[in-house]
Amino acid sequence: MKRAILEQLLAARANRQAVALITNLETGEQRIVPRSAAAQDSLAEKLDEAFRFDQSGSHDGQFINIHNPPLRLVIIGAVHIAQSVIPIAQALGYDVAVIDPRGAFATGARFPGISLHAEWPDEIIPRIGLDPRTALIALTHDPKIDDPALDAALKSDVFYIGALGSKKTQASRAQRLKDAGFTEEQVARIHGPIGLNIGAKGAPEIAVSIMGEVTRCLRLGA
Repeated sequence: MKRAILEQLLAARANRQAVALITNLETGEQRIVPRSAAAQDSLAEKLDEAFRFDQSGSHDGQFINIHNPPLRLVIIGAVHIAQSVIPIAQALGYDVAVIDPRGAFATGARFPGISLHAEWPDEIIPRIGLDPRTALIALTHDPKIDDPALDAALKSDVFYIGALGSKKTQASRAQRLKDAGFTEEQVARIHGPIGLNIGAKGAPEIAVSIMGEVTRCLRLGA
């Protein structure tokens, strides 16, 4: 591998940028394709599938080696459902961060070993960043906490945004965001009520429905 290629890979990793290293199996020639530019590449269809499924492999005499950043899940609300979501998310390979300014909820005793931020979302999210390998779920039911996080998520390119609440709650939330300047199309990015409709009852089943929907969006983009 040439030094320039290695430096590009290291820079992509440091910046949480998804890239593919493509090697011509006959000549050994290598090139880097960022995911953001994959749609314009001659291997566009194969690259799209490879990025979505974290799947490296050969195609038409070329080897596609996918370098995706680690998955992240940002949870707004140190609530009971979050405690059920976290072990499932970790088993699926997500690095988890929990944000909740309410100190009584956001404690190490309730969330051991988790990146925990007892701060307001609009204070901490700019520092931790949001990107295409990040999902954000808002679980507090409190607009003062959830809405700033949803605002930040809608302005980013996270692959999933979900918010807990009934259809009535989602309608009120959508109207607040539209009043804040977001379009109907932008607000439609929010999955609410959150999770797949599997008739879930109780925190553990709701957590399954949430992570099922997150996985569907990650892999299938819908």
